[in-house]
Amino acid sequence: MHRSTFLTSFKYAFSGMWHVLRTQRNARIHLSLALVVIVLGLWLGLSRIEWAIIVLTIGLVLAAESFNTVAEAAVDLATAEYHPLAKIAKDVAAGAVLLMAITAVVVGLLILGPPLWAALLTMF
Repeated sequence: MHRSTFLTSFKYAFSGMWHVLRTQRNARIHLSLALVVIVLGLWLGLSRIEWAIIVLTIGLVLAAESFNTVAEAAVDLATAEYHPLAKIAKDVAAGAVLLMAITAVVVGLLILGPPLWAALLTMF
């Protein structure tokens, strides 16, 4: 019984992640950009520490997008009418995603910027 419950929890978690990717355009954009960063990282030969920072940052952006989806769904469940508190909840959740996305861009520039610039200079 415990094993079935444990494995079932993974099924629900993957279902939730799939729901976010299937229904949230911005999550698909974040994932696409993450794949570009991964390809660039492979091309540039990032160190293990750099990879750890990149992977952690990607995970945080996708988690923030997931929490935003949770907030939107919970607010929509609670009320179908406009309410200023519902607006605040949705706006703050969206703002958190934006903050994390901006942070990810800065992290990407700090880690990928110098070796990418050096690689581009050697090409031209």
